[in-house]
Amino acid sequence: MSFALGLDYGTNSCRALIVRLDDGAEMGSAVFPYPSGELGILTDPGDPHLARQNPRDYLLGLEASVAGAVEAARAADPAFDPLDIVGIGVDTTGSTPIPIDRDGIPLALRPEFADHPAAAVWLWRDHTAHAEAAEITELAARERPHYLAKCGGTYSSEWWWSKILRCRRVAPEVFAAAHSWVEHCDWVPAVLTGRIRPEEIRRGICAAGHKAMFHPDWGGLPDEEFLGRLHPDLAALRGRLYDQAHSADQRAGDLTAEWAQKLGLKPGIAVAVGAFDAHMGAVGAGVREGVLVKIMGTSTCDITVAPLARELPDVPGLCGIVPGSVTAGCHGIEAGQSAVGDIFLWFVRQLVPDSYGTDPDARFAAMEKALEDSRPGSSGLLALDWHNGNRTILVDPRLTGLLVGQTLHTRAHEIYRAWIEATAFGALTIIRRMEEFGIRIDEVVNTGGLAVKNATLMQIYADVLNRPMKVAASDQTCALGAALFGAVAAGGHRLADLQQRCCHLRQQVYTPIPEHRQACDELYALYRELHDAFGTADWSGSLGHVMKRLLDLRDRSAG
Repeated sequence: MSFALGLDYGTNSCRALIVRLDDGAEMGSAVFPYPSGELGILTDPGDPHLARQNPRDYLLGLEASVAGAVEAARAADPAFDPLDIVGIGVDTTGSTPIPIDRDGIPLALRPEFADHPAAAVWLWRDHTAHAEAAEITELAARERPHYLAKCGGTYSSEWWWSKILRCRRVAPEVFAAAHSWVEHCDWVPAVLTGRIRPEEIRRGICAAGHKAMFHPDWGGLPDEEFLGRLHPDLAALRGRLYDQAHSADQRAGDLTAEWAQKLGLKPGIAVAVGAFDAHMGAVGAGVREGVLVKIMGTSTCDITVAPLARELPDVPGLCGIVPGSVTAGCHGIEAGQSAVGDIFLWFVRQLVPDSYGTDPDARFAAMEKALEDSRPGSSGLLALDWHNGNRTILVDPRLTGLLVGQTLHTRAHEIYRAWIEATAFGALTIIRRMEEFGIRIDEVVNTGGLAVKNATLMQIYADVLNRPMKVAASDQTCALGAALFGAVAAGGHRLADLQQRCCHLRQQVYTPIPEHRQACDELYALYRELHDAFGTADWSGSLGHVMKRLLDLRDRSAG
């Protein structure tokens, strides 16, 4: 028997998963909630866009989660031996850059910067750099349009250069102390392998290509002249970053004796190059050409692939089309929504009355029960799902949510359905953009907490997307995908073979209800009018008909 270990660093916690490579059996796992801040996030009451993390939490979580996973595996099978683990894979959120010194130590771990928010990890959901993102987009559109073409036409405040430029502007003392910067997904493998100095770190093409405008067509990262136009110090930083990036099936290095002893593993085993959680989650869900994997949680990421041999057009609004970013030999294609589960959790915590229950779980259950016999359009409501901005296809963090059609009779569970529908309409908008540019979507596989726990949501998605909604068998596809890459990096395994053995689907498939087709189409048409009216600068028209058509839909549904 041989096993692999997947390390999955999420927004609020990290997870370790031990996978048996013969059949994908998940032998043991453990979760470590980050202790710093609020649910692991360092925030600022004066700036809702700020979201940082403490890198010490990552190290604490590494030891605690692996120890817990090993203990769970031994409890499940007393014959399990952690020395039979052959490789480690790592996934994290992103873009989540970390300022580091010459020795690769995060500045936040140095006493003089311990309480400085700019020296902390800049979490993916930090949107403080929205002005810098707009500046990067404007400059690139004018002078390097090919940079934008590979990342959907608009640079995001969630991404690498925006955050680094923001740091230079608001905290020059931190920028000056940072010899280099590193993505979280590259830093953890560097720690495990001892290749921690900036010039030694093997950077992943996933983070580099999707968030840092790295591409072989122009020799890697953006050129010094372009960066210097943003700020001269960015041009100087470029030479202290990297000029190569690698796919996640490659070896980042070998597990050091020090970390092997801490984790109870064999020294020298393979540690794979890191990547983002959604990309490895797609692998753990069985992504291949024609299959779109939706990773559904606090936000969503939509991932698919296409063979490198097939020439793809640049697609406006996507998060990127990057060679090798998901699987070697394929273009990795990424899109997503900035908030999905977060919208529902905000709603149930802030606005749902106690008549639905006194805690979030009870309220969700009560609302789902109340929606059992509901139909699309029955509430007369329509929403926009932009509570945390729009990631795809508008790429605008300064868009906000909207609810239309409330009356004095509107109830909480009807609003809940409207926001589920809104996120489904956002998902459909992404699929249609992909298909418009020739990207095949034959099948949708869903993974993540929402896909597993929320049958109401999955049925609404099936109706709106007019496609069967399949669900990955594993509750931990990100960690599973990471473990599979750890095994590939160790040698002797092909990723496609591992996926066939280890990636399975649940029996439950949510199929579209034919009677809901017309109402869903009408609602989506109205959604697109609101989407374009509030989200684009060149829209012209009238919205005077929207409320009345929603009332007509409600009346027809009730009849």
